Amino acid sequence: MKKGDLKKFFKKFWFVVWQDDSFKGWIFSIIFLLIVIKLIFFPLLTLASGTPLPLVIVESCSMYHGGNLFSNFDNWWKIHERKYFQEEIIKTAFLEFPFKNGFNKGDILFVTGIKPEKVKVGEIIIFNAGERNPIIHRIMSIKEENGIYTFSTRGDNNNGQLFIEKEINQSQLVGRPIANVAPYLGWIKLIFFENAKSSEERGFCNEN
Repeated sequence: MKKGDLKKFFKKFWFVVWQDDSFKGWIFSIIFLLIVIKLIFFPLLTLASGTPLPLVIVESCSMYHGGNLFSNFDNWWKIHERKYFQEEIIKTAFLEFPFKNGFNKGDILFVTGIKPEKVKVGEIIIFNAGERNPIIHRIMSIKEENGIYTFSTRGDNNNGQLFIEKEINQSQLVGRPIANVAPYLGWIKLIFFENAKSSEERGFCNEN
């Protein structure tokens, strides 16, 4: 291809993608943006964050607090204090935990990679447990034996532990959320999969 032909091609391509207001132009723009996101943005984000899952959507209510962004921690603690008593976690300690007001279904979280020895009780981790999607729960306890770390977690809105989260091996860790970058925005995706869930899992969250 000659230099002049190449210049014409890029000029036409630029017009179709960014300036053409026709239906065809919109389709080309969407396809182009999806390709850029898939092949450039996410690989770079994965590299920068140190985890294969830099952005996650909260898909369940297990970390929900009543009121969520406007949750009253004192009221929440009165309801849930008993379940933390056996873990020897007191109110003043929980107040220092990251995301003390939990997450809501549909929140989009930014995630970074973690080293097992750097994780602390009260932090929230994302881990693989053989389920369809990774689980996002708060660490209740940590054990270390011969340099191998094992974690126990629970969802803030769960009254008990899942069997699969009582002994989480360090090899199951995916990362930890460091920011709720888009509260509720994940519903744009979730709404298409709600009908496939059980009746208990559908819809907005309620506090247990």
